[in-house]
Amino acid sequence: MSRPVRVRFAPSPTGPLHIGGVRTALFNYLFAKKHNGVFYLRIEDTDQNRFVPGAEAYIMEALEWLGISPSETIGKNERFGPYRQSERKPIYKAYADQLVNTGWAYYAFDTAEALDAHRKQHEAEGKTFIYNWHNREKLDTSLVHSKEVIEKRIAAGEDYVIRFKTPVNETLYLKDIIRGDVKFETNLLDDKVLFKSDGMPTYHLANIVDDHLMETSHVIRGEEWLPSMPLHCLLYKAFGWDAPEFAHLPLILKPIGNGKLSKRDGDKMGFPVFPLEWKNEEGISSGYREKGFFPEAVINFLALLGWNDGTDQELFSLEELVSKFDLNRVHKSGAKFDPEKNKWFNHQYLQKQSDTLLAASFSPIVAEKGISTVLDLTRIVSLIKERAHFVAEFWDLADYFFIAPTTYDEKASKNWKEETPELMQQLIAIINPIEDFTSMTIETLVKEWLTQNEIGMGRVMQPFRLSLVGALKGPHLFDIVELIGKEETIKRLEKAIATL
Repeated sequence: MSRPVRVRFAPSPTGPLHIGGVRTALFNYLFAKKHNGVFYLRIEDTDQNRFVPGAEAYIMEALEWLGISPSETIGKNERFGPYRQSERKPIYKAYADQLVNTGWAYYAFDTAEALDAHRKQHEAEGKTFIYNWHNREKLDTSLVHSKEVIEKRIAAGEDYVIRFKTPVNETLYLKDIIRGDVKFETNLLDDKVLFKSDGMPTYHLANIVDDHLMETSHVIRGEEWLPSMPLHCLLYKAFGWDAPEFAHLPLILKPIGNGKLSKRDGDKMGFPVFPLEWKNEEGISSGYREKGFFPEAVINFLALLGWNDGTDQELFSLEELVSKFDLNRVHKSGAKFDPEKNKWFNHQYLQKQSDTLLAASFSPIVAEKGISTVLDLTRIVSLIKERAHFVAEFWDLADYFFIAPTTYDEKASKNWKEETPELMQQLIAIINPIEDFTSMTIETLVKEWLTQNEIGMGRVMQPFRLSLVGALKGPHLFDIVELIGKEETIKRLEKAIATL
């Protein structure tokens, strides 16, 4: 790499951070860490009409939760501050003027009404109106008026914008790290607005100026910005600056059908598309954090949306991702979003968690059910976690530890035969005198009884489980017996005998 790696994530605070934006931040973070570089966060809030209160804080909190916080941002190592574009407003006008003075841009005084009339006229003729080389000298611009006239109009307070003067009849051959060589014809490009009548720059100007001043070495962003690449490269040329290297990431696609993943897809299929919960007047949108996903699981499945290391490995720690990440292994085509696979990832990370930590997360759920218990939650978690994707599922997997069944699974009740009450009474007689009430001891003594009396396992074990759990589910039966204790075990057996 010819210069130190400095990459940025530059979202607009227009609402919650989409999972596609999170992946962009992640790939920038991984690239920076891999090359001992800097990952910084810049807030691009030049469009004040779309600014949403709370969105900026949401972005910061989401990156923090995911463990991919920037090295530099608002209030943190502000080497190239401010990191909020609205606070950089005085910087941009001078650069816009520089482009006008060097012939790379021009003033345009067209009103919204005039431009709308042009569009309608073109539509009536079956054409598309594009503001560029073929009509810019026929419109109300500084290209057709004298310098004196333009200065007078500006001094009089007329509204104007500054547009980029796209070169004519040029073919641009540009390089993208992911897509290779890409070609653009300048005659097909429009003359984008660089500076608006409200005194704010557009994304295009502010983005290039800030990336240059903040010494950005690589621009890693979503595929939707690929059409902007020729303008941005031309702007670097117009300023006489070295352009960063570009890498345009593939889209994250809908689980079903075609197109980009949207919030509507998540609402329809019941999965989050935002890292954290988002509340506004329209309602509440769920987040991965509140749904019970581990941040490490979210990072892992996002990393594999459009990238792999060339092996069959699926589970990566953040450190492993950093060491293996390579932009050359990012795919060009879009990556389908798979909600079921995401749950699989969370299941894998749940199994890695210590039982003590999981028990601490389970404890409030038990308390919410109004249950005060002396049962060993850590042991219970160790028995049930293999069947869970989320901590929130623990209660449904373990409720019978805390509450004796009041009903019995109808299908399983068919295992309760005419002989079963007598066998359950004999089982009580075996269990009652046991002093070393541990799973192993209980199992040994019960199986000895079965063997000595030539009683088939199924005749006892299924009704026994049904009596304790209310269904034929749950972990090793004698682990359940040990945990709920002798008194509770006998009480449940007696209730089943009376009920079934």
